[in-house]
Amino acid sequence: MAELAELAELVLRGVSQSYGVQKVIRDLSFTLKKGDIGCLLGASGCGKTTALRCIAGFEPVQTGQIHLGGELVSQPGWSLAAEKRRIGMVFQDYALFTHLTVAQNVAFGLREVPKAQTQARVAELLELVGLAPQAGQYPHQLSGGQQQRVALARALGPRPRLILMDEPFSNLDVELRERLSLEVRDIFKREATTALIVTHDQHEAFSLADWVGVMHQGSIAQWDTPYNLYHQPKSHFVADFVGQGTLLRGHVLTGCQISTELGTLDGLLASGSDDDAGNDDGASGPHCAFSGEVEVLLRPDDVVHDDTSELLAVVANKAFRGAEFLYTLKLPSGQQVLSLVPSHHNHAIGEKIGIKLAAAHVVAFRLG
Repeated sequence: MAELAELAELVLRGVSQSYGVQKVIRDLSFTLKKGDIGCLLGASGCGKTTALRCIAGFEPVQTGQIHLGGELVSQPGWSLAAEKRRIGMVFQDYALFTHLTVAQNVAFGLREVPKAQTQARVAELLELVGLAPQAGQYPHQLSGGQQQRVALARALGPRPRLILMDEPFSNLDVELRERLSLEVRDIFKREATTALIVTHDQHEAFSLADWVGVMHQGSIAQWDTPYNLYHQPKSHFVADFVGQGTLLRGHVLTGCQISTELGTLDGLLASGSDDDAGNDDGASGPHCAFSGEVEVLLRPDDVVHDDTSELLAVVANKAFRGAEFLYTLKLPSGQQVLSLVPSHHNHAIGEKIGIKLAAAHVVAFRLG
C-alpha cells in the first residue's frame, strides 16, 4: 500500500461511507497517477458526489484509506482538514464572487503569495484559459462557459496537487459542453494537473478523462479507459450504461468462435462476463473462459450497411442524426440490432437493406 501511494497522486482503497443506515459508497478503490484525468461516471444517486466529498475532506470515511501525493489524508476515525489537502475545487454553480473582477476572482486563492508573484500567476492563468481580455470584467458580464473557465483558473492558481470538479458543465448547452470539455482537458494537460471529475454524462467523461470509473449502487462496476469501457465492458450493466448496443444470441464453437444469425465471429472473447466484472486497472485481457449459449454485444458501428450482402434486415425504426441515420433493424429471427448508416442512404421503415457484421471486438456474456 505504501509503495502504491508513493507512485500515484490519488489512491483510494476500500473506502466506504454511509448516511445513517444507507450505505452510499461501498469498498471504493482506484488510483490516479500524477497528470492523469479521472472521472466517476454514473446516474444520480450512485455515490459519485459523496466519493468526491470524501476525497476533498468534507466527509469522513467509515472504512478504507485515501492517499494524496503519498500522504495519508483519510482513514476511519481520522481525517486531514480539507484546507490542508492542497485540493482545488470547481463547483457546479462556479461559486464566483460577483463583486470581484475576473482577475480578482483568480487571485483569491493566492492571498498568501507576494503581490508581484500573484499578478504574474493571474496573468499566466488568464492567458491559459483564454480570458486575458476579460480580466477587468465582472462575472455577470461573462457567458456560462467563460465563468466556468474563471472558476477553473481560480482553482489552478495555488498549483494544487489535485483538482476536483463536480458536474462542471451541467449548466451549459450541449454544444458548449462538448467544446469546453476539450478545452479543459487541454488546460489540465498543459498544467500537468491531476484531476477527478464526477458526471452523469458519458460524452463528457469520454472527452475529458484518461480513466473512467462507471459507478453503480455505490461501487465501481469497471475502472478503465474510455475505449475499453465501450469496446470491452465487463458486465451487462456497463454494456448497457456506456454507449448504445444490442445483445444478439449466439453459440460458442471450438477455437473461440461464436456462431450468430449474422455469421460466425472470429477471435477471442473479451472479459465480458458478469462473473468477471471487477474493479481493476483494465489490465485483464481477452479470454475463452466459457462455452455454450451466449449473448454478443453489438454496437451500432459493428453492423454495416452493404447493398451487396445477401443478409437482409428490415428497417424497424430510424433516427436522423445529420450525417448519419441510426437504424433499428429487424433480423429474420425477430432479433433486432442497431446500425449507423451515412444519411445519404435514406431507407424507409419496412424496407429491407443488406447488412454485414464488422465487429473488431467480440464481447460475449454467458447466458443462464
